[in-house]
Amino acid sequence: MRLPKRIKMVEVGPRDGLQNEAAIVPTEVKIALIDRLSATGLAAIEGASFVSPKWMPQMADSTAVMKGIKRRSGVSYPVLVPNLQGLEAAVAAGADEVAVFGAASESFSRKNINCSIAASFDRFGEVCDAARKQGLRVRGYVSCALGCPYEGNVEPQAVAWVAGRMMELGCYEISLGDTIGVGTPGKAQAMIDAVAQKVQLERLAVHFHDTYGQALANILAVMERGIAVIDSSVAGLGGCPFAAGASGNVASEDLLYMLKGLSIETGVDLQALVEAGRYISSFLERPSGSRVANALAGQPDGSKLVTK
Repeated sequence: MRLPKRIKMVEVGPRDGLQNEAAIVPTEVKIALIDRLSATGLAAIEGASFVSPKWMPQMADSTAVMKGIKRRSGVSYPVLVPNLQGLEAAVAAGADEVAVFGAASESFSRKNINCSIAASFDRFGEVCDAARKQGLRVRGYVSCALGCPYEGNVEPQAVAWVAGRMMELGCYEISLGDTIGVGTPGKAQAMIDAVAQKVQLERLAVHFHDTYGQALANILAVMERGIAVIDSSVAGLGGCPFAAGASGNVASEDLLYMLKGLSIETGVDLQALVEAGRYISSFLERPSGSRVANALAGQPDGSKLVTK
């Protein structure tokens, strides 16, 4: 296998993970989780979403969260913004990077952000222009890159077109999301091959949900294509409020364990990451969604099995 020597892990648990929780997680718990994650060596931690509380009540305290965290040098803290109003709130909260989100499926776009794909680009353009004037980088998310809960199969060319338009509007990186976790390695590679015709590989990331247990296999498959930025969620937190049955993101602990087994550098401490996952799982009063974390918890001294 020809794999990247180093992978950048983008932690999305505090935002994409917790937004799916039915019970409101207190602000201080979110802050404590992000601070613990900051200490693991992660380079990017997505901590909040500046969307309307009407649509995402779990993220209503995003300003307080972003103002309350202890920012570490060398760590970026991107936040999700849907429009100019969200961008203004993010800037006021001290955001250093923002992300916009769209979809490769027309039906999902209308369900998720209440507008067509074409109309979403008008919003993205405004946000990207305003963000650049503020000196902020913009990341782009493409949902339903390997399947849609409403339309079923999504053609790789559709994903490529949306990703290409996002890049034209000024996104420095595009994260391709298997929102409902239906992808398989061959389909994941075919999607990356198509998108790479529009966007350079070094500017692509992936965001896989593990609904069918395919996330790690898909990640390894796209790493073989040269993908070196991977989104993941501590303790496997997450799902999708607009995609019934979609389980959480690939667990950060499981991803890191695999990468360490491949001798791929990340700069992330596995034991510290496991502890951060245990913290939030304990608060939520349920087992971690990470198989690695649960396996280590069953050992007499699991920490001895963790290579830093």
